[in-house]
Amino acid sequence: MTNLTRRGAMAAAALSGAWPCAAARAQSGATGAASWPKGTVRIVVPFAPGGSTDAVARLVAPGLQQRLGVPVVVENRSGAAGSIGTDAVAKAAPDGQTWLVTFDSHAVMPALLPRLPFDLTRDLDPVMLIGGAPYAIACKPDKPYRSLADVVAAAKARPDQVSFGSTGNGTIGHLTMILLQERAGITMPHLPYRSGGLAVNDTVAGHVEMMIGSAALLLPHIAGGTLRPLVQFGPERLPALREVPTAEESGFPGLRAEAWWGVFAPHGTPAPIVARMNAALREVLSEDRARRQMTEIQQARLVLSSPEELREFLDQQIAVWGRVVRENNIRPE
Repeated sequence: MTNLTRRGAMAAAALSGAWPCAAARAQSGATGAASWPKGTVRIVVPFAPGGSTDAVARLVAPGLQQRLGVPVVVENRSGAAGSIGTDAVAKAAPDGQTWLVTFDSHAVMPALLPRLPFDLTRDLDPVMLIGGAPYAIACKPDKPYRSLADVVAAAKARPDQVSFGSTGNGTIGHLTMILLQERAGITMPHLPYRSGGLAVNDTVAGHVEMMIGSAALLLPHIAGGTLRPLVQFGPERLPALREVPTAEESGFPGLRAEAWWGVFAPHGTPAPIVARMNAALREVLSEDRARRQMTEIQQARLVLSSPEELREFLDQQIAVWGRVVRENNIRPE
């Protein structure tokens, strides 16, 4: 047997002393999971009703209710770029009765709103990355753009004249266009709108040269012939946009941007309860009806990740988009 060093022996003794405490905590968590849920489960959406995050939460709620055996209610707590509802969950009891379903703007909050009353990574525990849908650029069909290369060429020929719209200052769409301009060496005026519908209306009317939005927002207008898609920012082409190249295919390797939906819990929610919620969400979103709604209506690439995978993904998103916000001094409207 290999002899333990004095330091190793001390460490082993410390570990042996700690083991009963760890075992007790694990037993406590398992006991809590066995008796969970204890009543109505609340899903907080930090945005107003009618958006994609609200739609995703209301899609999963009936299936969760069926599997958990208790009422599951969706509560919209909008305001301050999603921070009000997120704060409510961060400060909720970590007992598995309160959960957060949120959107890609979640990763931008720490840089965009530096005085948040919570810490995004310390006060919330990841549960599941549901999936993502690519952002895309589209224009009115009578505009002279048919590809991303056309946009870049026009912006170089007419600096500060080729405008684009987005769903708001500091949104992932806006930040994606900043990255594109950096990479392409161009400057394009930004017109922020307070909703996707307003941005689409002005793009269809020709008041703005083009807009960037999620594929789910743009696709009905693309299918109806009132918008022409130019590029998409996912890792691969969407089935509904098979003829539209990705930004990477268009000469911008690594330039990706997806709308995404994630589920979080108050920090300290017992791991067995998080695991049960993850499993229940996976079952619900694997059903044909839910899967079709996500892939056809939201144009989502389903991921259904583990909590650990969501943590890694969120860290990467915070790093990428936080840098863009800070380096360009982006402020919310």
